[in-house]
Amino acid sequence: MIEARNLYKTYQMGSVKVDALKDVSLKISSGEFVAIMGASGSGKSTLMHVLGLLDRPDSGKYFLGGEDITRLTDRELAVVRNQLVGFVFQQFHLLPKMTALENAELPLIYAGKRHMKERARKEIEEVGLGARLSHRPNEMSGGQQQRVAIARSLVNDPPVIFADEPTGNLDSKSKDEIISILERLNRQGKTVVIVTHEREIAAHARRIIQMRDGQIISDQAIPGGGNPAGTQVQEDMVKSVLARAGNTMKGGMQFLDYLKQAVSAMLSHKVRAFLSILGILIGVAAVIAMLAIGQGAKESIEKQLASLGSNLLMVRPGAHRSGGVAFQSGTVTRFTFQDVEGIKKLSAVKDASPSVRDRVQLVYADKNWNTQLEGVSVSYAKLRSAEPTVGRFFTPEEVRMRNKVVLLGTTVVKELFGTDNPIGETIKINLMNFKVIGILPEKGSAGPQDQDDTVLIPITTAMYRVLGKQYVDSIYVEAAGPDTIDAAEEEISKLIIKQHRLITRDQKESFQIRNMSDIKKTLEATTQTMSILLGSIAAISLLVGGIGIMNIMLVSVTERTREIGLRKAIGANNKDIMTQFLIEAVLMSFIGGLSGVALGGGVSLLITLFSGWSVKVSASSILLSTVFSLVVGVVFGLWPAKQASRLNPIEALRYE
Repeated sequence: MIEARNLYKTYQMGSVKVDALKDVSLKISSGEFVAIMGASGSGKSTLMHVLGLLDRPDSGKYFLGGEDITRLTDRELAVVRNQLVGFVFQQFHLLPKMTALENAELPLIYAGKRHMKERARKEIEEVGLGARLSHRPNEMSGGQQQRVAIARSLVNDPPVIFADEPTGNLDSKSKDEIISILERLNRQGKTVVIVTHEREIAAHARRIIQMRDGQIISDQAIPGGGNPAGTQVQEDMVKSVLARAGNTMKGGMQFLDYLKQAVSAMLSHKVRAFLSILGILIGVAAVIAMLAIGQGAKESIEKQLASLGSNLLMVRPGAHRSGGVAFQSGTVTRFTFQDVEGIKKLSAVKDASPSVRDRVQLVYADKNWNTQLEGVSVSYAKLRSAEPTVGRFFTPEEVRMRNKVVLLGTTVVKELFGTDNPIGETIKINLMNFKVIGILPEKGSAGPQDQDDTVLIPITTAMYRVLGKQYVDSIYVEAAGPDTIDAAEEEISKLIIKQHRLITRDQKESFQIRNMSDIKKTLEATTQTMSILLGSIAAISLLVGGIGIMNIMLVSVTERTREIGLRKAIGANNKDIMTQFLIEAVLMSFIGGLSGVALGGGVSLLITLFSGWSVKVSASSILLSTVFSLVVGVVFGLWPAKQASRLNPIEALRYE
C-alpha cells in the first residue's frame, strides 16, 4: 500500500537548517495498523505529512498503491488526498461557523459528489454523533469534535487513514472512544497510520515504528498482529482515481458549490464583508449621483441651447469711446427697421427680427407681476424656437396695426393665472389692456435669469405704444446655414459700417455681433468637461473602494490561512481555493454595486427635491457602475485569491 524510499526533508529556520527526515525508507501493507513514535523533533510528524500528501520530500521516492506520488502535479495530489487519504488532526481543524454535518460534507463537495451528502450524515451517526448534526464546533466537546473530524476523513471511503496525535488534546474517556473507532476502521480493512508519543495508545497498533533525529531507529511488529483477513492491495488505485477524476468528475466543484462556500465565508465574517461592501457601495453611489448631476446639467444646457435657435447671430449696439471717455451704449450706432430690412437682403442671411426690451408691470384681477417685456417681429418665433405651445403667435397684420396682443412665458402664466387657461383673457401692461393669444414654450433658467419670466408683444406696439422707443435695441439674425455664419457676420458688419457711415476705429467698434454658435460650442465643451470631471472623481471613489476590497481580502487570506490549509488537506486544489476567494470578492463588489445603484438613485432624487437641480439617472450610468464594480471585484480580488491558492497545505495548517 505505502512504500517510502530514501526520503529526505530539510527545513530552513532562519540561518539554521534542520534535517527533519534523513534517508527514511519503509513499507506499509494494506490493512496494517501502524503507530509512529518518537520524541518531539524526531521527525515523526514530518513523515506523517509526507505520507499523507500534505508535504513533499526534498528527495527520495514515495509510492502509494504502486504509483510514484512525487511525480504528481498539485492538482493530481489534491485528487489523491481527497479520494485515497483521510487525515485526522490533533487540533481537529473544524471550520467554526459550520455545523458538524457541513464540516463532514466538505470532502464530498471537493470530490464533485455533492449528490452523496447522505453519506456524511451516515458517517456522523457511525461515530455516535447523530444527535449533534446541527451543532457547531464550539457547542461540542473535544472528543466530539475529533469524532466529527474522523467522520469527515471517511466520507469518501479512503483506503488509508492518517491520524496525527488524534488523542493528544483529549481526556481519558475521549481517548478510549477515538482509539476504539480507529481500531474498528482497521478491522473493516482500512490501513491506519497514527503518530503518537503515548505508549498506551501505540499499544493498540499492530506495528510500532520508533524515530529519532529524522531517522527510523526501530520497526517492531506486535505479537498477534497482522493484516485483517480478506484485505487486498489495489496496485493501480491511484491511476484509477486520477482517471475517474479526469473523465467523470471534470474538476469536482461546480459554480454553485463555490458560490455557497463564498456566501458561507461572508456570513461567517459579517463585519469584514460589510466594510468591503461599504467601500464599493459608496463608490458606485458616487458614480451614479455625479453622472446623474452631469447628465441633468447636460440636458438643461441642451434645452437652453435649443432655445437660442440655430445658426443665430445677435447684433447689438456697443459702447463708444472717444478720447478715453466711454459713452452710453447706442449713442453712436442706433439700429432702425431699415437696418433690419438691409440685413434680410444679404446673401448669407436667411431671416432677421428686431427686438426691444424693458421691464414692465403686469396686472390681472387682483394679481400683479413685474417681468421682462420684449417686442419682436413675426420672424422671432422661428429664429428663437418660440412657437407657442398653446394659442398662436401674432400675425404681420397685427404688427403693422400695432395691436395690443401678448404671449406669456410659463412663469408669468403661473404667477398671474395659476392653473387657469389664460388664452383670451385681458391683462394690463403698464396700465394698457392686452389680449393674451398664446403661451410660450418652457425654456428653463439661464444662470440667474429665468427665460420663462417674459412676455412678447409686436415690435411696433412695444416701441410706439408701451416703451416710447424710436430705435431697435438688438437684431436677431439667422444665417443661411452653419457654414455661412462667418460670412453672414462679415456681411452684416460691412452693411452697418456703410449705412451708419462709421469711419474711425472707435466708431466701427460701436456695435457688437455675437455668434450664438460659439456660445453653444463653449457651453457644450463646458458640459462635457464637467461630466468627465464628475465621472473621474466618482471613478476614483470606486477605485478606492476596490483597493479596500483588496486589503480586506488580503487580511482575509491571513486570517483564514488555517482554513485554506484544511481545505487543501481534504482535497481542494489551487483552482478551488482561488475561485472561491475570487467569487467572494466579486460577490461583495456585486452586492455593493447594486446597493450603490439604489443609494445613488436615492441621493439623486433628494438633490432634485431639495435643491431644484436638474438631475437624471441614466440606464447607461447604472450599467457602467455595475459592470465597473464587478471588474473592480475581479481585478482587486485576483491577487489575494492567487496568494491564497499558492499556500502550502502543511505550512498553512501550522500558521499561528
